[in-house]
Amino acid sequence: MGYFTSLYASELPHRAVAVYMYLRDRADKDGKCYPAIGTIARELKLSKSTVKRAISDLEKSGHLCKEPRWRENGGKSSNLYHIK
Repeated sequence: MGYFTSLYASELPHRAVAVYMYLRDRADKDGKCYPAIGTIARELKLSKSTVKRAISDLEKSGHLCKEPRWRENGGKSSNLYHIK
């Protein structure tokens, strides 16, 4: 089962499992990726609120670290996710 063994054994809701698998699929060799919440929601056919709750679940369980990113003009960009 590789990457997902601890995920399957966890008590995470299905929304968090789906988002984790999505992020793992898009992560680079270092486990980093930065898709927008809207992109994740659209591609998984979930609401943005559900994706945000799933990311929060993953952070609390230690499967994911989230780091905010900013544009040069000071505007907010998509988050950088570190998959564990």
